[in-house]
Amino acid sequence: MTLKQTVEQLPSSAGIYEYFDKDGHLLYIGKAKNLKNRVRSYFNSKLSLRIQKMIEQTTSMSYIVVNSEHDALILENSLIKQLNPKYNILLRDDKTYPYIYIDNSLKYPRFEITRKIIDAKDIKYFGPYSVGARDILDSIYEICKLVQKKGSLSSKKLCLYHQINKCLGPCELPISEQRYKIELDLAIKLIQNKKFLIKKLQDKMELYAQDLRFEEAGEIRDRIEKISRSEIKSEIDFATNENYDIFALQNSDTRAVIVRIFMRDGKIISSTHNYIQLNEGIDESELYQRAILDFYAKEKPPIIAPILVALEFEGLETIQTYLSTVFEKKASLSMPKQGKKKQLIDLAILNAKELLKKDTNTLDTKLLDELKELLCLSRVPKRVEIFDNSHISGVATVGAMVVYEDGAFDKKSYRTYHLDAKDEYAQMRETLTRRVQSFTKNSPPDLWIIDGGTTLLKLASEILESSSVFIDVIAISKEKIDAKSHRAKGKANDILHTKDESFKLKNSDKRLQWTQNLRDEAHRSAITFHKKTKLKLDKESKLLNIKGISQAKIKKLLSHFTTFEALKKLSIEEIASVLNEKDAKIIKNIYK
Repeated sequence: MTLKQTVEQLPSSAGIYEYFDKDGHLLYIGKAKNLKNRVRSYFNSKLSLRIQKMIEQTTSMSYIVVNSEHDALILENSLIKQLNPKYNILLRDDKTYPYIYIDNSLKYPRFEITRKIIDAKDIKYFGPYSVGARDILDSIYEICKLVQKKGSLSSKKLCLYHQINKCLGPCELPISEQRYKIELDLAIKLIQNKKFLIKKLQDKMELYAQDLRFEEAGEIRDRIEKISRSEIKSEIDFATNENYDIFALQNSDTRAVIVRIFMRDGKIISSTHNYIQLNEGIDESELYQRAILDFYAKEKPPIIAPILVALEFEGLETIQTYLSTVFEKKASLSMPKQGKKKQLIDLAILNAKELLKKDTNTLDTKLLDELKELLCLSRVPKRVEIFDNSHISGVATVGAMVVYEDGAFDKKSYRTYHLDAKDEYAQMRETLTRRVQSFTKNSPPDLWIIDGGTTLLKLASEILESSSVFIDVIAISKEKIDAKSHRAKGKANDILHTKDESFKLKNSDKRLQWTQNLRDEAHRSAITFHKKTKLKLDKESKLLNIKGISQAKIKKLLSHFTTFEALKKLSIEEIASVLNEKDAKIIKNIYK
């Protein structure tokens, strides 16, 4: 069926539609209240240059009918995250932010941190905090004489915290609720007024320095710096205790920044921002939708505030209706045009403009542009995942994925895998397949780099294609000298491979050095994890050896059951099916 025939036969139902190019690569995913009207509009009206370019590349399409516009919104958001189409905008920052809370139903309440609603009575929340939540909490316990630990009251005995004057000691002493409330009120004032908190911390820091307690003074100095970073400075003063979540966007030709500001009780308490690489231009409405959906879609937030946006974007009412179901109450989503709310929007826009001016590693940007041109990549590789495997004679086989984004390694996103496969090809297939299976939780990057040659490159491309995900893939292999891999520090003439061509660059070429650096980090991560795994295996083997289980029997067990962790969960009968009942009873007795 041709594209024109598909468009003509579209139903007038809610759903999502997908555009594909001549190679079957996914270009775009959209949602519609009425599929027929929405898709026809692409071919019958004046379009932006971005959409014109997309339609010119579109040769086929598919669609999925759903029950409502609400369902289409959810499905569209999920598929974009999982498949990362070329013309959609993907925000990778979908983490939740922490809140500080207190349970006032307790006789002697304490402050804790949470990222979701606590199922208890009389809870008060403060936040959310983009950075510094833990530092604020630690500062509270540094300054206020509160119950320091959850289990302190149950001991019924005074502890070290009372001795160092950091707790009133209600576990043993007759401390009245009124006296304890004085400390609670001070703590709440410190949470709500960062200037006051920082002044108190500075006093503490100076006191520690005078007493030559320089390590403690240094810790407080670092805490002050982190708490200060979490706030946008503003002279806007709301006379009432109003809460607002504010979203504003600014963009250049190549990137955008989305700023979120959180006002609580009439004061700005924290802010956060994200840069977005614009591979194929921008659709402001889509970006506002993505930013708001990603921030609120997971679950009902502890504090529900009216949402202020800098643009009355397309789909605003749909997002508002959806958020009402998440919040379990009517959501407020609006674009203020005057008054103090407009001042908040202007403040967010001002900060977005300043952030957009900041130079994010110009050298790296220039190099990546050159790499994109050389390797004919579809996108500038801002986020890259690099893969390697490690083992010794098939023992302690592991895979590793390291992540590089915006000029630095993102170590929080690193992943390691215990592998069952025995040969290099099967090991890489297992590692990559497991990563693809996690795309629903952690979106695909712009580029994969595989440590290996064209065979593994083809494998990676096939795995992605079978999952309907299209991202760029390259491989880097070592130079062969006399049929052996050659690696010399600073002189390694490694070869870069794409699906169409191989490139033997000079070892002084910055593009090669950049790729080698990423490959070497993946190699380091794989080797480190392999050594840890091997050490653990050796300890387990020695334990079994001591009890009379030979190395040959251990090898037989691991060949059948793969890991010691799996072995520990087996019954005597299951172990005996590989060895014998006597050995099975010994092993089960060791791991009981």
